[in-house]
Amino acid sequence: MKTILIVEDEKPISMVLKAYLQRESFQVIQVFDGAEASAAFNDNSPDLVLLDVMLPGKDGWEILKEIRQKGTCPVIMLTALGDIDYKLAGFKTGADDYISKPFVAEEVVARVHAVLRRSPGILAEDNVRRFGSLTVDLDSYSIQVNGNEVSLTPRDLSLFVFFAKNPNQIFTREQLIEQVWGMDYDGSDRAVDLAIKRIRKALENWPATDGEIKTLRGLGYQLCVNEI
Repeated sequence: MKTILIVEDEKPISMVLKAYLQRESFQVIQVFDGAEASAAFNDNSPDLVLLDVMLPGKDGWEILKEIRQKGTCPVIMLTALGDIDYKLAGFKTGADDYISKPFVAEEVVARVHAVLRRSPGILAEDNVRRFGSLTVDLDSYSIQVNGNEVSLTPRDLSLFVFFAKNPNQIFTREQLIEQVWGMDYDGSDRAVDLAIKRIRKALENWPATDGEIKTLRGLGYQLCVNEI
């Protein structure tokens, strides 16, 4: 199990990120003060750090420099400072990625998977689902049909990965919202229908003989597959 260290002084944001990351089977360590970050990093040896820039006690730039002095642990910067100069400063200091607030939690999770996937020394686990010509890597959050990458938004991607983890099971809209997008989601449940429509469009080259997302009237949705 990979460990993520969240250094974020806004507790509501930190708690949401923790919930989404734990749903992806990450172990999560939280600190809410920059002064505590170095000790937490040394004590836990995380696989990746989500690091806010504006922190009490010690800012994110200083923490990033300390982390880089110790090794190559991946770091994703989180900040409300969207100016390109701040982003360039982060990359020059050694950040692996940069996400501006406000952000969608699913995007952060997708970025975490992407950074871990390309980081040296971090080995991907054998956690792949194959449904005919479609392959889903549950670690890297990548989907391919006949070897070609399928492009989905982070929210749609998280929904399809959930289906891939639970093939041939039926889920109502409410269950999908709760288990994939979280109880803090305040949009219409019709958003699930629209997401399914977009996913089906993205998977138009996936033969129905291999599998499909079925709509079951009065019941919900099901990824019906013949798993290989």
